[in-house]
Amino acid sequence: MPNPATAAAFLDPAPAASPRAAVTSLKLNRYRNYPALSLALGGRSVALVGPNGAGKTNLLEAVSLLSPGRGIRGARLDEIAMKGGDGTFAVAARIATEAGETALGTGVVAGPEGPEAKRRVHVDQAPAGSSEAFLDHIRVLWLTPAMDGLFTGAPAERRRYLDRAVLSIDKRHGSRANAFDKAMRGRNRLLSEPGADAAWLDAIETEMAELGVAIAAARREWAAQAVAMIDVTAQRSPFPPAEVALSGTLEGALESASASAVEEAYRAMLRDERGRDAAAGRTLSGPHRADLVVRHAAKDMPAETCSTGEQKALLVGLVLAQARLVASLTGETPVILLDEIAAHLDEPRRMALFDVLADLGAQTLMTGTDEAAFAGLGDGVAIGRARDGRIELETA
Repeated sequence: MPNPATAAAFLDPAPAASPRAAVTSLKLNRYRNYPALSLALGGRSVALVGPNGAGKTNLLEAVSLLSPGRGIRGARLDEIAMKGGDGTFAVAARIATEAGETALGTGVVAGPEGPEAKRRVHVDQAPAGSSEAFLDHIRVLWLTPAMDGLFTGAPAERRRYLDRAVLSIDKRHGSRANAFDKAMRGRNRLLSEPGADAAWLDAIETEMAELGVAIAAARREWAAQAVAMIDVTAQRSPFPPAEVALSGTLEGALESASASAVEEAYRAMLRDERGRDAAAGRTLSGPHRADLVVRHAAKDMPAETCSTGEQKALLVGLVLAQARLVASLTGETPVILLDEIAAHLDEPRRMALFDVLADLGAQTLMTGTDEAAFAGLGDGVAIGRARDGRIELETA
């Protein structure tokens, strides 16, 4: 059964506006439908409008690559590079925070035999070890139409959402998850071989137990703090509060046992289940099988049984609560990407969303096909008109 998270009482019930982290300029080269683009955003929020296929979501995707992972679409690198180009692309941005301005960059460069198979990451023109380095300068959150099926889709989608949320407040979470996946793949390979070395399996399973419990503990910490921030956000938002809980072997065990005890029990479980996992061809127990369970709090209904509109409202509420949580724990607001947000909300909720975003103070990049839907955004928000690989900015 899901294990409800406990609210974190240390969070301020009425958090003050946090300093902004914002994109002040953005340059794209050979990025999808943009041969070359240079935007002076000045840290403003922007509503991108234009017909379908004009490149609005492409721009949001480029900003999302200023964070760990594969961005809002989860696209392969060869899908991002401009068609008809040389297979390379570049995203360059300047980020303003209270500490000053930082130049961030990512992309694919040409190698001896064509474009490289990995993307490079730079901070102030210096190579960085991985895209997790971006988390020292900016956090990026997003909501896209592809996420509308989050509650009714496969558990893997909810785990990805969960782990992105955890990563936005714990920059080591991604490294732990990647290391666990690597160790698990090694264990699966060993189990597929006749007469697998038991000592080697012991070593891998010990590593998996350490990493798996750390992953589960980080998820539980996020959930506890998210519960508290959802309550805070609901008091200042028209979007329904969600109840969030975690369903998983390790996550549940940590409810009543110490991390060291759960680690030892998971290591023993992996050892005992070698035969079953070998027959299945995969590891059947661990943090990679966990799920995020969401309910509509006011109606006491599972999110997956709510109407489409209610599910969208729950998602918006979760993103807003996550934005406040990031601001509370990191001291700076995240950048928020809302793709086609206006098309899925009626006018009262749309206007209410704009008010909540203004109250939060975060830089928000939104897209839509109808410029009139953004009429209530207020002063200081730029309207960007996208067409044919170009964007023209004007202040609303």
